[in-house]
Amino acid sequence: MKIAISDEMRNIDRLAAEEYGLPELLLMESAGHRTAQAMEHLLGTTAGKTICVLAGSGNNGGDALAAARYLSNMGAKIKIFLTCEPAHLKTAAARMKKITDKMGLEVHALEEDRDWNRLHLALKFTDAVLDGILGTGIKGELKKKVLRLIEEVNEAGRKVLSIDIPSGVDADTGRISTVAVMADMTLTLGLPKVGHLLSPGADMTGQLIVDDIGIPQPLLQSDKIQQTLLDDKLVRTLLPMRSKSVHKGDCGRILVVAGSLGMTGAAALAATAALRAGAGVVTLAVPASVQPVLAGQLLEVMVQPVEESREGILSGEKALSCLLRLAQHCDAVLIGPGLGRAMETQELIRMFAAKVNKPLIMDADAIFAFNSQPDELSKLPQVPVLTPHLGEMAGILGVSVPELRESLLPIVREAAAEYQCIFVVKSECTLVAYPDGMTFFSSVGNPGMATAGSGDVLAGTIAGLMKQTESGLAPLAGVYLHGRAGDIAYNEKGESLLAGDIRENLAAALKELRQKQMNA
Repeated sequence: MKIAISDEMRNIDRLAAEEYGLPELLLMESAGHRTAQAMEHLLGTTAGKTICVLAGSGNNGGDALAAARYLSNMGAKIKIFLTCEPAHLKTAAARMKKITDKMGLEVHALEEDRDWNRLHLALKFTDAVLDGILGTGIKGELKKKVLRLIEEVNEAGRKVLSIDIPSGVDADTGRISTVAVMADMTLTLGLPKVGHLLSPGADMTGQLIVDDIGIPQPLLQSDKIQQTLLDDKLVRTLLPMRSKSVHKGDCGRILVVAGSLGMTGAAALAATAALRAGAGVVTLAVPASVQPVLAGQLLEVMVQPVEESREGILSGEKALSCLLRLAQHCDAVLIGPGLGRAMETQELIRMFAAKVNKPLIMDADAIFAFNSQPDELSKLPQVPVLTPHLGEMAGILGVSVPELRESLLPIVREAAAEYQCIFVVKSECTLVAYPDGMTFFSSVGNPGMATAGSGDVLAGTIAGLMKQTESGLAPLAGVYLHGRAGDIAYNEKGESLLAGDIRENLAAALKELRQKQMNA
């Protein structure tokens, strides 16, 4: 499923009218009908319920007014509150208002103190609120009337259904300038929006329902829309089924360069995650002095000691030669988890990345090695996969995390093109951005995964899939399986889950995916 930014959605609406002959009023009618059905889903039944309908001047308000008519026909008692004077309603919304007037539905303005008192009382006794105040076109600060209205809704604590996006949320970024409606459910029209998936907008959306409202699929699946939801339906097409004659070499020989004194856990998690993701052979290259620690606990991983110039860290020409030699016999390389930030280690990482000509995943300390010289990324012999969290991504770009969050999608997309990398940016909704502009948003994952080592497991999962699918697609399959494994673990452990729980549930996530492939 594609994900739209607001300009793309407006263009879709325009093309629906111009190329398919679908007038705005017809789409508004469909939106109103589906909204009423969503409200019934939220409440269980609408018959005998009181519903406050809040309508703005634009198409979002028109959708709400259309829904008010359907809800009334379904037996609900409707109280409509307009945020504007009726004369300021847009054409289609005004048509819907005219119909509600003919039906004798209760409509109120919000101008005088008594109007606000009436609203306050209505919200106190209503069963639900229908939010049709703003929609996806809002940018910048809210008007005082809208700000007050949203605060009244949130303070009332009633069930809320938002149309398209909770009012006050920026549809393209998820930003909230001042305040936004806290919805229990959001019915988004046509396609999901970026603001549904990125916080704080994601926190306000509640249950997200997507409905095409009759918009032709060729418009909704246009190749010009470069954002896609990464779900199981997509991932099933990326990971081929194994043949009966498969052997371990077919499944991938993976080199993991990781670990240092005091940070052996990251190396262990990454290497074993690669195996759990289905890799056939995993070699873990670590500083010689920590090799015995890891070799004793990792029975299925080949733990290779690498000569060190200083105890517990990788550095020096001999180490570089050893790593390049090991890489020659592997299908893909993961470097970074727990390597440390010693200056000589950072130099080794940069030299290795510049010389190794294998699919390369860089995580954690390997990403940090390029903070001072990100332009070197575009000169590497391969298109590397980088797996930064927001802090690491901000470090590469030389910005603060708040600045990055302000425009996460365009910034990450631009960085992928400029540095010729595949960025897997870990946040509440992980983004995978390619140099050609294609960007994927994860549909899985949960707050319990905010735990030390989770990123090491993700990096290992991606590495373990590099031979099993096309290497450029491994980040997509890896992000999905990692997130799904986290969801399975969360169902059992909740917020007490550990990174190891995610790793161990990769098996269940992969089995689930294979079952869906067979049943498709």
